[in-house]
Amino acid sequence: MVLIWYSVSKLSDEDIKVIKESFRTANYWWVGFSLVLGILSHVSRAYRWQFLLEPLGYKPRFANNIMAVLVGYLVNLTIPRAGEVARATAISKYEKIPFEKAFGTIVSERIADVIMLLGIIATAFFLQTKLLSSYLFKESDSYSSLLYYGLIGLAIAAFLFYRLIKKSTNPFIQKIQKFVLGLIQGVISIFKMKKKWAFIFHTFFIWAMYVLMFYVVTFALPETTNLPFSAIIVGFVVGGLSMALTNGGLGTYPVFVASAITLYGVDQNPALAFGWIMWTAQTVMVIVFGGLSFILLPIYNRNRD
Repeated sequence: MVLIWYSVSKLSDEDIKVIKESFRTANYWWVGFSLVLGILSHVSRAYRWQFLLEPLGYKPRFANNIMAVLVGYLVNLTIPRAGEVARATAISKYEKIPFEKAFGTIVSERIADVIMLLGIIATAFFLQTKLLSSYLFKESDSYSSLLYYGLIGLAIAAFLFYRLIKKSTNPFIQKIQKFVLGLIQGVISIFKMKKKWAFIFHTFFIWAMYVLMFYVVTFALPETTNLPFSAIIVGFVVGGLSMALTNGGLGTYPVFVASAITLYGVDQNPALAFGWIMWTAQTVMVIVFGGLSFILLPIYNRNRD
């Protein structure tokens, strides 16, 4: 909420008036279509998860998969990256899948998703190298140094952790060993799948839906209707980075997206309106369906043995 207040507080009364007018006159049929695409991506993600769980000997109900995925998205709005833990916890509770194995499969998913995101970023750089480089790498020297030393620190910590748990006979450390082993089994399940091509198809489908969700909302406002494909990709990448920096892009997504598409000649206020419409629609969808899933999960599984 603080980030939302901060981003709005910098707007003048005239800015707010123009943005409100854009909200009032927007074509919400396109926003609704975007939400349908978003739902399809979530269903596809839940279905893709089956391909990772089956090699481990588990076949959870598809409804539980969907609701666990949606609960994960809901939790991510409050605590960044805690959604993966909540998702693994939900499927572990209602399908009796060991948490560490369920979480390991989610890590495998994220590896595939990171590869797709890097591919989209590479496409954006290919289309708009100078534009995106100047946008993303302002003050890059300080961030590069921080990243460099951070990675070294993580590598050292990982090595020390490995040496600590490798041969320990301490009961607590052995529990950690069991957890790490289950996590590794979940991660390598991606290499044991019988339906690798189906997994790859759904991975591409999920990310195609993400890009299309962004694209179709551009038709909701006349100022963004004629944006070129390069602007769509750059705006999508920048918006995705804002979501990685905060929980669900809270307060940052509209500003990041607006700053990207203004590079293509869109005025600041319509660009901000587009960002707020996009973020609001996605957030409301996650809150509604994630909240329903949180309520329905125990009800749906109440009568199961």
